[in-house]
Amino acid sequence: MTKKIIALVLAMVMCLGFAGCGAAEENENVLRVAMECAYAPYNWSQADDSNGAVPIAGTNNYAYGYDVMMAKLIAESLGKELEIVKLDWDGLVPAVMSGDVDMVIAGQSITAERLEKVDFSDPYYYASIVTLTKADSKYASAASVADLAGATCTSQLGTIWYDICLPQIPEANILTAQESAPAMLVALNSGAVDLVVTDMPTAMAAVEVYKDMVLLDFTGTAGEFEVSDEEINLGISIQKGNTELLEAVNAVLATLTVEDYEAMMAEAIAVQPLSE
Repeated sequence: MTKKIIALVLAMVMCLGFAGCGAAEENENVLRVAMECAYAPYNWSQADDSNGAVPIAGTNNYAYGYDVMMAKLIAESLGKELEIVKLDWDGLVPAVMSGDVDMVIAGQSITAERLEKVDFSDPYYYASIVTLTKADSKYASAASVADLAGATCTSQLGTIWYDICLPQIPEANILTAQESAPAMLVALNSGAVDLVVTDMPTAMAAVEVYKDMVLLDFTGTAGEFEVSDEEINLGISIQKGNTELLEAVNAVLATLTVEDYEAMMAEAIAVQPLSE
């Protein structure tokens, strides 16, 4: 009887071992990419798979946008199945650090602070800093950061727009940061603030939706926002030390041109949802 029990236990262990191997192999064939799924035109949620949207893990919704297009390219190149993971902005870097996801593609600036925690790919987009205000605002004709003096303003939490750019506006009345880009735009649209600072793709998407908003771009002038390359170059974050994955991602990016990036972004802006 004892021998039978031992044999049974061994058989069960072997079965579990094989099952575990199968799960591990299945995991290895999946590329888990995190993003907010609420940051058009980079990424957003929608109810169906139109335009090539990808299911969001654990939900009945789908994700699409520039970041999803990029994730699909990378997954295809690596021969993996793409899985989109929806996380709050503040949860993105910790998820990469812990290994819960393979990478984050979410419009992240390649800052020195983030580089202490994760590795970054080469830039996958270059996002200049701009301002959004209402067409009837006294700031609508501003030609420099100095012309925004005294404005009540806000931007998205945890971004260079809020932390670096808003303080450059003379005598600015800086309100509490907004949890997301859509919330930031709602604050402007509702009249809660005079203006918001964001990047060019987000602003281009916003003026398509909110017809009474105007985009102010001081880039290349003496009155532009002072930002470094690290603050406007957007990268894909990967767990520190994962050089194999980092090199594979950079190899994919090396096949793309600036024109490719702009064409993908233009497509994302054209099909973004009209309700955020």
